[in-house]
Amino acid sequence: MTINESDSSSPYSPDINEEDELENGKSENLSITEEVGKKQICRQSAVKTSIIQKTAAFWQNNSSLKDAVSLRILLFTNLAIALTLIGIVINNSFLGILGTLAALLLSLIILFPWLKKAIQDWFSPQERNIFVGFVGIFVAIIGLFKFTNLGKNFLLWGKRINWDASGTLAEWFGALGQISIAIIAVYVAWRQYVISKDLTIQQNLLTVQQNIITQQQTIDSYFQGVSDLVLDEEGLLEDWPQERAIAEGRTAAIFSSVDASGKAKILRFLSRSKLLTPLQRDRRLGRAILDGSGGYAEDRLEGVRVIDLGIMLASADLSATDLRWTDLSEANLVRANLANCDLVKANLSRTILYDANLSGADLNGIRLFYGSGEQASPRSRTQPPNYETGEQTGAVVENANFSNVQRMSESARYYCCAWCGEKSRNTIPGGCEGIPNKLGK
Repeated sequence: MTINESDSSSPYSPDINEEDELENGKSENLSITEEVGKKQICRQSAVKTSIIQKTAAFWQNNSSLKDAVSLRILLFTNLAIALTLIGIVINNSFLGILGTLAALLLSLIILFPWLKKAIQDWFSPQERNIFVGFVGIFVAIIGLFKFTNLGKNFLLWGKRINWDASGTLAEWFGALGQISIAIIAVYVAWRQYVISKDLTIQQNLLTVQQNIITQQQTIDSYFQGVSDLVLDEEGLLEDWPQERAIAEGRTAAIFSSVDASGKAKILRFLSRSKLLTPLQRDRRLGRAILDGSGGYAEDRLEGVRVIDLGIMLASADLSATDLRWTDLSEANLVRANLANCDLVKANLSRTILYDANLSGADLNGIRLFYGSGEQASPRSRTQPPNYETGEQTGAVVENANFSNVQRMSESARYYCCAWCGEKSRNTIPGGCEGIPNKLGK
């Protein structure tokens, strides 16, 4: 008895197991049914999608069918127009209304693709949205006046206004309108002036840029022309007297057609090319002699320059230009403007700087003479220079302006104080106290 009770109370009895198996079987059948339903739905949607795609492709690929449909629509439209005209002629309202409606409907069907494409081409999506928004506002205002008391209240308010008194108010508004028109006219005139001024400035800038480009092209052509003139096929210097004369003529001509920066570019090119330096020549052919280290030998006393600047730069404007390491020896720079020039390491020995403006120039390492400052003296028309003692090797600095010059050496200051004259001595930075005035003027 005890054994049976214990067996009946056991959780693993046969009745309970059979019920669990039935419930599990039902849940499995439901899940299988749901999966089958989902698969059938997916298959149906896939079939519908494929049918739609095939139909679209069919209409796209069969242009002949499209043409046939459009021809039929056109034929029906013509029939509807004819029916309308017949109804008008025989005064039959039924035929007229039927033909009119058919013609209107078919015409809209024909014109719809064109209208759609025209709207897409002429108006952007944003513009179409704005148009719809304005139409909506207009219709909403009409609805407010129609279906609310706003329109009635507005009419009642209009009836209460004393229009005789409002005539004076209208005159005031008219006067204000005229004043506003005058103000707008003044504003428009001012804007036109500003725009024309801006255009003038832009045109001036374009003109300046074009002049710069033209000047650079002219300088490049000059460089190429001079190089072709004084060099042989092997690249060696071969300057015969007539070639030197032509080179000097070209140089004098281009100096008169370029600005200060253009002159500085030409001087740097000629100086670094040794065309301004007196070169040693052989006694028979006059050709330049190599110095044995890859360059041409200099001869300050008896050498011949390929291009002799002479008086080309007299009264020239070279202010605020870069003339570093240029050889301007024996050039005539009378009354030349060298203000704020960079003359670092420039050679100005025997250069005529009479009444020249050197204010603010950088004179670091500049050569104004050879030898010592105490023995050096300006060039002379009658006596040859002595490059050992410095006599007659110095620049003519009489009446030159040395105001605010930068980095002037002590030897250069001594020479300038000694030979510039009393007028220029007052412009030399550091003063000339204790330095004799050898010029005597």
